[in-house]
Amino acid sequence: MIAKLKENLNNKRYGVKGLIAVGLPFLVAGLLMASGLNWTKPSVAEDLMSGPHVSTTSPPAMPSSFAELADKLSPTVVNVKVTKIEKADFHGPQFPEGNFGEFFERFFKEMPRMPENHRTQGAGSGVIISEDGYILTNNHVVEGAKEVTVTLADKKEYGAQVVGRDPKTDLAVLKIEAKKPLPAAAMGDSEHLRVGDWVVAIGNPFGLSHTVTSGIVSAKGRVIGAGPYDDFIQTDASINPGNSGGPLFNMSGEVVGINTAIIPYGQGIGFAIPVNTAKPLIPQLVTKGEVTRGYLGVSIQTITPDLAKALKVKDHEGALVADVISGSPAEKGGIERGDIIIAYDGKAVKDSHDLPPMVAATPVDEEVTVTVLRDGKEHKLPMKVGKLPSEEAKIEKSVQPAKGKWGLQLHDLNPQIAHQLGLKDEQGVVVVGVEPGSPADEAGIQQGDVIVEMDRHSVHSVNDIKENIDKSKDKDHVLLLVQRDNGTFYIPLEQQG
Repeated sequence: MIAKLKENLNNKRYGVKGLIAVGLPFLVAGLLMASGLNWTKPSVAEDLMSGPHVSTTSPPAMPSSFAELADKLSPTVVNVKVTKIEKADFHGPQFPEGNFGEFFERFFKEMPRMPENHRTQGAGSGVIISEDGYILTNNHVVEGAKEVTVTLADKKEYGAQVVGRDPKTDLAVLKIEAKKPLPAAAMGDSEHLRVGDWVVAIGNPFGLSHTVTSGIVSAKGRVIGAGPYDDFIQTDASINPGNSGGPLFNMSGEVVGINTAIIPYGQGIGFAIPVNTAKPLIPQLVTKGEVTRGYLGVSIQTITPDLAKALKVKDHEGALVADVISGSPAEKGGIERGDIIIAYDGKAVKDSHDLPPMVAATPVDEEVTVTVLRDGKEHKLPMKVGKLPSEEAKIEKSVQPAKGKWGLQLHDLNPQIAHQLGLKDEQGVVVVGVEPGSPADEAGIQQGDVIVEMDRHSVHSVNDIKENIDKSKDKDHVLLLVQRDNGTFYIPLEQQG
């Protein structure tokens, strides 16, 4: 089935991405971002992404109207609504002036407070890529979502499951169970897209469903600082918050990009993920829920004119190795700090942005040859490509599943995890998962929280938690002292029923 899927993807039979990342209403690193839900993956239909797909032919050089395209393609575009639980900022009560006011203000500042959680809603867009209900959208639209609802062009609403997410490319795949086959968009070839080509964006900006905008491709290969796989299509088709995850179509009605980001306060500057980035990832997202990538284990940087002069190299081509991770394939293969990688598996590396996608696309355990420039001489280094740890695997999976009485998935706090969480010490047990709807979820416990006490007893391991539960006289009530960010607070857990 996967072989058939890949063949169909290569034959452009389906389709859909949107430094504001353009979902509603979350803001990240100066970029407006919409906000993953991580439910159990459904079984994959044998006819994934097969069947009729909407497309037009014979693109006009200069269209007199986009009406036909809009009419045929709008049914393939969906509205994605998400609900997530966030910690509310506590500003505290207002006190009158005078001595008593100052006293109570100091008192409240010194008192530890229980964080208040509240529901927030966001919105984005998506595109149907198979008639049996698979939808492509942005990861930032659904990341951290407790509930996801998809609304079709005919106003029908469906609860959606997030079957796969890839934070590194900001892509996610949803699944809805519709009662009849759905219209699916056709995937094009973004490599054939030219600067100056007409494009059409369809999405839900500011919650205004099925808004159609047009423009041209302003640039290709844009690097906007979004991650290691920066390679965006720039367009002047109007894109706004809420467009995230919606499709960018060419004049043949094929998806050529996924609208993802805009520059804050910019006019006519939007960015889309090339559809060729998405196509090879979709089968993995559907079947495994994540993307497996090749891994070398080097930190690289661009060679500036000043660096070229200091390194005594004639040109600026290649990727400069700033560091080599201990025990990595790169170290085992002989790459050294200060090397300039000029070719990877026979393909030229023009600058530092060329290398990450090349390595990522390499199957794990495949033998490759990396050509480096060292002290003015070329060296061809054979090595075996490793597996890049997934975003979800930054915190190791615990042997304790996120099920059971409290719905907590726990892991002993080791130096690596403590460093990832920015903790100064290693006391406690880290929460690596919370089961939706469980007592822990209802109490507001979050992934990344560190439990440092249970029923007023210090805990240093998952076994300590188990022992405290076994010794507890009241097994339906637990008092946890939780560390989150730079603060600690108590959270009572209660087993209902």
